[in-house]
Amino acid sequence: MRRCAPLLLLVLAICPAAALADDIARFEARGSFDDVKDNLVAAIEGRGLVINATSRIGEMLERTGRDLGATRRVYERAEVLEFCSASLSRKAMEADPQQIAFCPYTIAIYSLPDAKGKVFLVYRHLPVERPAMVAVDKLLDSIVREAVK
Repeated sequence: MRRCAPLLLLVLAICPAAALADDIARFEARGSFDDVKDNLVAAIEGRGLVINATSRIGEMLERTGRDLGATRRVYERAEVLEFCSASLSRKAMEADPQQIAFCPYTIAIYSLPDAKGKVFLVYRHLPVERPAMVAVDKLLDSIVREAVK
């Protein structure tokens, strides 16, 4: 195992973008940001889950970008919805209290200035080698798939 570690580090150093891409699930929907967001909220709430917070990342980047002298607009609109499942979180944390680090769950929704009519939804894949996280990853996937229909 120790002999493989340097090789693994080399591979990760060469391919960080590929590793990151595997960690993020990305979906595309057609329509307005508001319509797709409404679908996402309905998919979350339809499972009996409550949205704890909405972070308006796009607005924050616009505001702070001006202060930093940035001229490039990253997003047309971008928000992150945060929520949790009491039953799945309890199972995960009973299995390993450190899994609190994966809670709350988040799904980001954004549109880009040069991609009119397209809305993207992304979430971080959870570590499926942790059995309690498999159900959470499936939950996130099902929510996003419902929202992009």
